[in-house]
Amino acid sequence: MPTSARSCRSCCELKLGCDRLNRLMLLTISRPPLIVTVFLGMILGSLIGIACLSASRALSVAARIYVDFFRGTPLLVQLFMIYFGLPALFKEIGVAFSLNQWTAAVIGLTLNSAAYIAEIVRGAIQSIELGQREASESLGLGPVQTRRYVIFPQAFRRMIPPLGNEFISLLKDTSLVAVIGFEELFRRGQLIVAQNYRAFEIYFSVALVYLILTLLSSQVFGQLERWMNPLERAKGRPIQTSQAGS
Repeated sequence: MPTSARSCRSCCELKLGCDRLNRLMLLTISRPPLIVTVFLGMILGSLIGIACLSASRALSVAARIYVDFFRGTPLLVQLFMIYFGLPALFKEIGVAFSLNQWTAAVIGLTLNSAAYIAEIVRGAIQSIELGQREASESLGLGPVQTRRYVIFPQAFRRMIPPLGNEFISLLKDTSLVAVIGFEELFRRGQLIVAQNYRAFEIYFSVALVYLILTLLSSQVFGQLERWMNPLERAKGRPIQTSQAGS
């Protein structure tokens, strides 16, 4: 094959691969398992974080064990346990059970992310000064009202930066679900490399897509953090001066 024809064919294959990756940039953030994992992880993580502060010792210990296990073991091992281990375990007891790749990816990412979110929630709630609780009680607010109107609003503002970091980590961790065959961005990049053998260009493009998504996510959470801060919002407001009527 002439050199010019081979070069033209390689460029066409590379362009086709890059076009596919561009479409996957939107799919990575807009399609499951990322969106489903963020939603479920926030709910489960918030409940576990509150359970860590529960007056019930059994509940707080169980929540602590959950957090320590999923934060102390690699996500890759957890995915293998869920996708390969659970069906094998059920087979041992004579129960037919299987998980598809999408379900296993969502379960693994959700359980792992919830453990980190639980620590964020627990730390944010505990960071509220004890004096504010006492002041709320002196004003006649009950425990539920104190948490709803005083503790949780302030704690949520303090959660924004670490939640942004957790979302970015989760975005990058989605590449690990390729090991169980789920076709996300990294796995699709592998398939494209298998077709045209342009490994460096394709993997570099994959890295750029992840970089763009993480930078965009950082900007979104940065804007949200500033919007949630009353002092930052006040800086953008015009100073209003009152004029006495004559």
